Amino acid sequence: MSLFNPSRDTVRDFFFESWAKFKQQLPLSDLEKIGLNVIHMHPEYHSILDSPEQFKHQSYFPEMGETNPFLHMSLHLSIFEQISINQPVGITAIYEKIKLKHQDEHQTQHDVLDCLAETIWLAQRNNTGLDTEHYLQLLQQKATQQ
Repeated sequence: MSLFNPSRDTVRDFFFESWAKFKQQLPLSDLEKIGLNVIHMHPEYHSILDSPEQFKHQSYFPEMGETNPFLHMSLHLSIFEQISINQPVGITAIYEKIKLKHQDEHQTQHDVLDCLAETIWLAQRNNTGLDTEHYLQLLQQKATQQ
């Protein structure tokens, strides 16, 4: 899988293949293991992953309230990568604060995912790069909210 600019089909194939390999008890790469962790966080997507022929080319429309499960799981992967390399600098410490607050990895991931999605949306709306300072500020707010 190209980590820097994967196509829609490449991302979907990654999740389909990781799930299939897990179910067949085949060895997984380190990245597939992380992907599987994300898949296990989302049992509501298991039936989709069981039917690649039906869902590989499925379109999802957020304006109609639909969540793209592949985009959602990809954002989780991005967060795991950010935490593992502490990029942007400081994210790992903030992540640990949020995790301590929630005592739940999945809820922590979703708090971070909300911040990441807003940061991406702002960059797209303003036609700019990602504002990592704003991203870290949003995360810090999540860490300190009651």
